[in-house]
Amino acid sequence: MVHENEIPVDERVVRSLLREQRPEWADLPVSAAGSGTDNSMYRLGDQLLVRLPRTPDKAKDVRKEQTWLPRLGPHLPSRVPEPVHAGTPGSAFPLPWSVYRWIDGEEVGPGTVTDWAAFGADLAATVRSLHSVDLMGAARQGELSWYRGGSLGACDRWISGCFDDCRAIPDLDLDVAFLRQLWRDALALPEPTGPHVWLHGDLRPTNLLVRDGRLHAVIDFGGLSVGFPDAEHATVWDLPPQARRAYWDAVGLDEATWLRARAWAVAVAISGVSYYRDTYPAFVRECRSRLHAIEVDAGAR
Repeated sequence: MVHENEIPVDERVVRSLLREQRPEWADLPVSAAGSGTDNSMYRLGDQLLVRLPRTPDKAKDVRKEQTWLPRLGPHLPSRVPEPVHAGTPGSAFPLPWSVYRWIDGEEVGPGTVTDWAAFGADLAATVRSLHSVDLMGAARQGELSWYRGGSLGACDRWISGCFDDCRAIPDLDLDVAFLRQLWRDALALPEPTGPHVWLHGDLRPTNLLVRDGRLHAVIDFGGLSVGFPDAEHATVWDLPPQARRAYWDAVGLDEATWLRARAWAVAVAISGVSYYRDTYPAFVRECRSRLHAIEVDAGAR
């Protein structure tokens, strides 16, 4: 459990939902396929994946994926999840849930990516493609108004509290004062003025799949939104320098956008350390790794 209001799930819950709503799948093998901060996943047979939100507030993300992924997927060079069943609340689980087609692939890492520069260029191509898709009548409102598509200033009070939390954590091995100054410097930059675009919202390595050493699929569109693209570029600090440079060269953004993207990278990671420090050590390590990379890149180490 990583959230106070988390709804526990296991294989028995998955089978109960299937018996009620898709009995033709109820006897297929079910096995845990990992979990993120927002969802728990179970492989169903060889071809399917069951995905259940961990908390009630994430139920809207399930519906959002079911609505928009079939429309966005054909426009993207990488595979994205394909919903095949829109699950409804059942006797064993009170929230909407989904079944997707299984996508083969490996998580991004030094043992799976053969050419980091090519990977960075591939990721940039996917991001450019997503940002160029017509909004199809969507706007930054309701479920498509996630905070990462807005302004840095709107998050300042929250993120400042996270910095305060992290200053009190012993042996964190981060220059919290330096990172906070990067955040403050970005707050003084002009606000973004470009058009709103489609945003994935969380292109961290665990949401990218590799096959034959190259980017193959982008998963977990729970953060899908419409807004300014600055935060979309923040996850390049999760990648090695070769991938980061190739991405930068491919997207060709101005300096102010890069500095705002770096501030978003700091904000998301520092809030992750603050919130998950006692419940999700693997995610905290991921956040700390990103912050270390930012410190090195900015000359603090």
